[in-house]
Amino acid sequence: MPQVFKKAFYLILTFFFGLFVVSSFFVRAEYNFAAYGDNPILDTQRPIVLILLLLALAALALFAYRLCRKLNRYSPAAVVPAVLGASLLVQAALIFLLPRLPTDDSQTVLALALDMLYRNDYSTFEPGGYLHMFPFNFSIVLYLKTLLAIFPNNYLVIKLFNILFSLLTTLMIYLIYRELTGRNKANDYGVLLFAAFYVPSLLMPNLIYNDVIGTALLTSAIYFVLRFVNTKSFKSIVFAALLLALGNYFRGIGAIVLIASVLCILLGIRRIGVRRGLLSLLVLAALFNVPAWTQNAALQAGGVTEDPATEHSAPVYMWLNMGINLERFGFWDNMQSYRIYQREAGYDKAVSAELYKQSIREKLSDASFGELLGMYYKKLIWTWTEGTYQIDRYGIGSGSPDRGFARSSIAGSYSYDTWLTGLFEGDSAARAGLLWALYAAGVLMYAFAGVRLVTGIRAKRYGEVLPVLVLLGFIGFYLLWEIKSRYLYPVYPLLIVLSYMGFKDTLALLANSALGRRLVPDEEESIDG
Repeated sequence: MPQVFKKAFYLILTFFFGLFVVSSFFVRAEYNFAAYGDNPILDTQRPIVLILLLLALAALALFAYRLCRKLNRYSPAAVVPAVLGASLLVQAALIFLLPRLPTDDSQTVLALALDMLYRNDYSTFEPGGYLHMFPFNFSIVLYLKTLLAIFPNNYLVIKLFNILFSLLTTLMIYLIYRELTGRNKANDYGVLLFAAFYVPSLLMPNLIYNDVIGTALLTSAIYFVLRFVNTKSFKSIVFAALLLALGNYFRGIGAIVLIASVLCILLGIRRIGVRRGLLSLLVLAALFNVPAWTQNAALQAGGVTEDPATEHSAPVYMWLNMGINLERFGFWDNMQSYRIYQREAGYDKAVSAELYKQSIREKLSDASFGELLGMYYKKLIWTWTEGTYQIDRYGIGSGSPDRGFARSSIAGSYSYDTWLTGLFEGDSAARAGLLWALYAAGVLMYAFAGVRLVTGIRAKRYGEVLPVLVLLGFIGFYLLWEIKSRYLYPVYPLLIVLSYMGFKDTLALLANSALGRRLVPDEEESIDG
């Protein structure tokens, strides 16, 4: 019976990956702030350009893979630190060459951290304050406050810590790959190089927010769940539970990983053992909300809040209401949903929840079935095929220099000019070209990941069920929630792992053909995992 469920999960995700790839030949999802402002764009595809880019990227991937194979003779103790060190240097260079200033939420949480550190000002938890409405962001405020208390008040300090968490994610991608394919097999550093120099992960440390740290913690939690399933080591599940709790504290989508982990353990409970499996579920559930409970207790004990901080926050229905929008298909609705909580409900959670429910009912009843179907299709395709995680705005930035902690352009202006800021100025050819390349790379990754799933179904091999479940969880969640392609950043590690495995499976399928032997002269084996 577990195999039946695993096969079903694989088939569903294969369908979605296929939908993403096929749709990409007809419509192009794009986010380019300089060209279109803060809007999600679905435009008619230019298939010739896409095909040429796919062929060029596939050739580049093959060339890089053949070079990487030369490293396989060396020990991980030498290769892994060297690759991580090289990635660190590239990321450090980028934060100097693209000195993006914080904007929007990142600017707000940084300002609040400074207020709390130097003025002991916690008024933001009062009605009308940012943390009154979004108390879940106190985690990143507290993190920034701690860094600024220990180190000099400088953007570089925060971004350097982002880089360290980004490197942790890269290491976890490599370890997850090894866990899925078998630790006793020959060295394979291709996935490590791919993760270390994946362009969105090189640029995202420029964003002073919770994306990078949340992704690192959640990816680490996934690794330790896999370790537990494979080794039954109770120490692994304790680490997984701690990392998952912290990851959820920083990026509140940990419930998706928790549910996927629970299902994964239940599907393997025969091999794990009923007692050990149930105890592991208890540990995961017991620790999951400990950071939030601790935060509420500390705030109340310190007299900052009288009630739990979430008691008066914006209700989840606000984001669900934002997620239903025929014109912008679930993208930011330009404050319309915010105003319901702030103005119509006067920051009252219970009142606003009823208003949001009424708004959702009206939207669903006023739209036809075809309109709703079209909206959800657009929402799905734009979110999952945009391909850049909006690094155009959050990683590269744009605008004129602006020094210090001063207010900056919504696009993310710079502290000073460099040759690279000039290269990416406005809707330049360099910016447009990079966005095109990343878009095509995303499509290619879905195609290779789909190959991995199909070969798994054919071989009745379902070792990647945990990544599959996490990805399905994200797909389902963001069909309902407000969307940004940046919100998918926590799953890029899983897409790298699956696409790399699918790339190797593709080479293995071609190994018996003349073309395959010319592409990869050495015999290529499929990944049994």
